[in-house]
Amino acid sequence: MNFTPEFHTPGAVKASDIRMEPVTKYMATKLITFTPDQNIGEVIDAILKCKISGAPVLDENEQLVGMISEKDCLRVLLGNTYHNHLHRSGKVKDYMSAEVTTVSAEASVIDVAHMFIKTRFKRFPVMQNGRLVGQVSRRDILKAARSMRPTTW
Repeated sequence: MNFTPEFHTPGAVKASDIRMEPVTKYMATKLITFTPDQNIGEVIDAILKCKISGAPVLDENEQLVGMISEKDCLRVLLGNTYHNHLHRSGKVKDYMSAEVTTVSAEASVIDVAHMFIKTRFKRFPVMQNGRLVGQVSRRDILKAARSMRPTTW
């Protein structure tokens, strides 16, 4: 026997009334950034010192031109060892990922969680009107999920 009860609750929340948490509420805004011409050795030092897994790369006009990650820095070690060069030589532009997936400042936490599930990325730059305004990581989304309640879905 199939039975689906009907609920007629006064003041019930409609789907159109549900407001998703914005990603801007959980993103980091005080970012460490690098430049394309910066020495990769400086970047490796900063990643280790600041305990970050990567950061945006901005040009002289503060436009996002790439991302540099721990994985990119490992390529420095492997490539330079293979070619018998110093491990820390090269520029950020030689190792960064120039194709960057970004999220809009208007994106919801759920939208970004979905993007993390569908990609291999650990962080996304958050953009507003073509400018970098922050960065959101998987950990930021987990923190957001911890504070979400069934009424916020």
